[in-house]
Amino acid sequence: MSAEASPIRHDWSRKEVLALFQMPFNDLMFQAQTIHRQFFDASTVQVSTLCSIKTGACPEDCAYCPQSIRYDTGLEKEKLMEVERVISEAKAAKAAGSTRFCMGAAWRSPKPRDMEQVLAMVKGVKALGMETCMTLGMLTEDQAHALSDAGLDYYNHNLDTSPEYYGEIITTRTYQHRLDTLANVREAGMKVCSGGIVGMGESVDDRVGLLLQLANMPQHPESVPINMLVKVEGTPLAEQEELDGFEFVRTIAVARILMPRSYVRLSAGRESMDEYMQSLAFLAGANSMFYGEKLLTTPNPGVSKDQQLFNKLGIKTENSHADSNLVEHWIPSSHSLKDNPLYYNAV
Repeated sequence: MSAEASPIRHDWSRKEVLALFQMPFNDLMFQAQTIHRQFFDASTVQVSTLCSIKTGACPEDCAYCPQSIRYDTGLEKEKLMEVERVISEAKAAKAAGSTRFCMGAAWRSPKPRDMEQVLAMVKGVKALGMETCMTLGMLTEDQAHALSDAGLDYYNHNLDTSPEYYGEIITTRTYQHRLDTLANVREAGMKVCSGGIVGMGESVDDRVGLLLQLANMPQHPESVPINMLVKVEGTPLAEQEELDGFEFVRTIAVARILMPRSYVRLSAGRESMDEYMQSLAFLAGANSMFYGEKLLTTPNPGVSKDQQLFNKLGIKTENSHADSNLVEHWIPSSHSLKDNPLYYNAV
């Protein structure tokens, strides 16, 4: 960080954040890129792989989620994966260039009977020399400490949207429940991965509210996934109107300005973005993404396609144990997915 680097703030006002969203697009992009370069190499992207370790039959009613048992999306539910299978997935991800392996389970919260297996997954992936991340729903203090003691680096639990709009998206847990889990994660010494989903019918004020919640935490999340809604037939948001791409990029840029040291992840929804939109997102300050053809249960561009874009832009990945032959030909299993996060429309 240079001597003139922007200060890290935790006292943003709603008026200030709204003013950022309302800036002329070019001015906003310039400010975001300037701040990004003060804290990061602007041509380097951190790459993660997301694996669904337990799919479907979630009791929650998140309106975007194909894994909810309340919606008929045609998704086949699967039990918790065996530890050996998860380790095999992680090895393939590492060989393809991922430095972080994220494991997601469609639970409201982990059950005591599942914790031994989950902890073994963390230890096994950690032993490969990869960063570890999990998203398992709500955590108690004891569960957070157990995961931390096992070596878990990051815990993902998205806020999804603003406190004001939250009730339109989910009714089976409160906003405070999410904040309590993040507090338990932080107190246990793990890094926080928390962001949200845009394009769910929320207003600009709601996008302001989401980023305010994240940016005014006593310590910013180390990873901030910004997901574009992936509309899935059978969910309440299947017919939601498309969000303008510029509004998505604005959200990335404002997140970068508010949280300069955080990794801002270009997460769910990339399959519907062309190269130009993704390039704008990187220019706006996104510097993390998921490798793999699926993000939990929704499509994601293949590794080869991502590498082609990186080559065009001169972007390098923050790794690297990548084997060039594997990067070209690796096809992740149906369990290897994407971000958010606390998410299930991503991570």
